[in-house]
Amino acid sequence: MNRDEAKSILLLYRHGTADAADPQIIEALALAERDQELKDWLVIHCAREFVVRQKFRQITPPAGLKEQIISEQAASERAVPIWNRKIGWVPVAALLLLSGLLASLWLANRGHGEDTLAVFQTQMAGVALRGYGMDVTTNDPVAIRVYLAQNGAPSDFVLPAALKQVALAGCAIEGWRDAKVTMICFRTSNAAPEATSDLWLFVVDRSSVKKTSVGSVPRLAKVNRLMTATWVQGDKLYFLGTAGDVQAIQHYL
Repeated sequence: MNRDEAKSILLLYRHGTADAADPQIIEALALAERDQELKDWLVIHCAREFVVRQKFRQITPPAGLKEQIISEQAASERAVPIWNRKIGWVPVAALLLLSGLLASLWLANRGHGEDTLAVFQTQMAGVALRGYGMDVTTNDPVAIRVYLAQNGAPSDFVLPAALKQVALAGCAIEGWRDAKVTMICFRTSNAAPEATSDLWLFVVDRSSVKKTSVGSVPRLAKVNRLMTATWVQGDKLYFLGTAGDVQAIQHYL
């Protein structure tokens, strides 16, 4: 099984269900554990799929719809000879609805804040330093992305390769004018025993921060008491911070 074949199979996979017992799913998941690119794709896919399922559960069908469908189907089958009957492709309608929901998940809720990058950096560094409560405490990347997507915060962020190796502690959603900021908390091997996390990544829609002069190459700077790195990728602005010197932050980029 190659990566493309595994993706085709995992498109049908629902995280946290009996799907994980299917032999093909098992093989595809095993490949994802060995293939970092496939693993990253799977994490994002599972988060989006979970949100879509939640959206479907919120739909309340009109009263009597089930009886109407059964009645109309029975009438249709009586009227059409069996050799001329066509299959009612109900999954097609479901797929169209699913596509619409996925498209809505991709739309960024862009803010119109009046503040600059420097103010954003100072505010987010203050969040990390003054103490905070995580909305979700977990080391499961799927659970984190699901929570963020459900609550309208950036969930399709891309982590640097080195940062993917650091243990997750949880996440929170912070505010920045009209935008929501994703806060990912990590716990490094250098963390104090009493610390729940000592490395923080903030992700926000790029358009919500004015005067963003940084590019794809991380810009290092001391902000408050944190050594930080700021960069832009796609339509997202990333702000990473930790205590220490330049080498401390570079280790995770």
